[in-house]
Amino acid sequence: MDTDALAALLEERPEPQILFDREHRILTANAAYRRQFGTQPVGRRCFEVSHHFDAPCDQRGETCPMAQALHSRRRERVLHLHHTPRGEQYVQIDLLPLPGPDGAPVAFVETMQTLPGTGGRAPHGQGSGAQLIGRSPPFQALLGLLARVAPSRASVLLLGESGTGKELVAQALHAGSPRAARALVVVDCASLPETLFEAELFGHEKGAYTGATQARDGLVAAADGGTLFLDEVGDVPLSLQVKLLRLLETGTYRRVGSSELRHADLRVVSATHRDLPAWVAQGRFRADLFHRLATFPIALPPLRDRPGDLPLLAEALLDRLAPPGQPAPPLAPEALALLQHHPFPGNVRELRNVLERALLLSDGPQIEADAMRQALAAGLPLRPAASPPPSHRAPTRAEQAAQLGISPRTLYRRLRASGSA
Repeated sequence: MDTDALAALLEERPEPQILFDREHRILTANAAYRRQFGTQPVGRRCFEVSHHFDAPCDQRGETCPMAQALHSRRRERVLHLHHTPRGEQYVQIDLLPLPGPDGAPVAFVETMQTLPGTGGRAPHGQGSGAQLIGRSPPFQALLGLLARVAPSRASVLLLGESGTGKELVAQALHAGSPRAARALVVVDCASLPETLFEAELFGHEKGAYTGATQARDGLVAAADGGTLFLDEVGDVPLSLQVKLLRLLETGTYRRVGSSELRHADLRVVSATHRDLPAWVAQGRFRADLFHRLATFPIALPPLRDRPGDLPLLAEALLDRLAPPGQPAPPLAPEALALLQHHPFPGNVRELRNVLERALLLSDGPQIEADAMRQALAAGLPLRPAASPPPSHRAPTRAEQAAQLGISPRTLYRRLRASGSA
């Protein structure tokens, strides 16, 4: 194997790449790797650099792509959590084995794709920027799908309960795509009235409707070259769904009041908490639009399915909620235990609200259980007022008659005839 020739070849590649041998020793790292990770790792072992481990990944509970490739003799892909100058970040690893004369791998080329906006925990001092945080298996499965689809042009439909972070996933998809340098335009479909939806999305000509005093571009034009994120896409009016379908299929649209066909080069990511297949069956959502949006569906796990991530999320959220220039107070063990026993139907959004209340209720160096108990109680759904106790008063003659559907006089006569009055 000509290591110098391989090093020269990798040096020109735009992706971060390293070459290492069967002993995990890094033989060369290209310029893209050195720029992104800020280190020269040659001579060190890959697991020491990326994970700060003292032994190979598969001996420390991680999947080792080299061990897999030695067995399969094929390209292997894994998602790893790496230490970087920006803290812990998830990196998609693509490992290519280089065969020797007998066909067995003698060296490996590892290509790395960092997933922007993701991490095992938030880097300290950088709490102002929201990112996807977690280590649990459901969370890593989500990121594995994100890493595969982000570089493509495929339409992505994000499915999940409210508060699971669908907009953050949309941001990560955009940041990990070739369109990252252009705009990510968010359309809140639930907040747009039907009468203005088309004009907001596609733009309008002067005089197209009352109040249109000048021509204006819409959100589709703003997203040209970038990503259009349709949040709560289930709320797109049925009458406009065919026009959205045309945009997805042909990349063309018309401003309101114009016959001119315009073009937009964009990638569509959409999200909903609705049961869209059920809506399709009920005729409330077009089947052809649903299938076009859901080229690559991704289901976001609710917070209750990733309990191991709750301490990491709480730490990151408190860091963002703390006053500028002040460290976030930690959670007392008892306060964290209270959080871990709460079901969080509102998911991460509810967790953020609870932590903000707890922070406001706290005066000491850490958030204690009493403050957390108050914060959780304040967020409970309102219960209906208790019904008054039933009255044991005997009903009047008029109330008895009304219950029987007769007049009081008729009731009196019948009681008198029976000897009861």
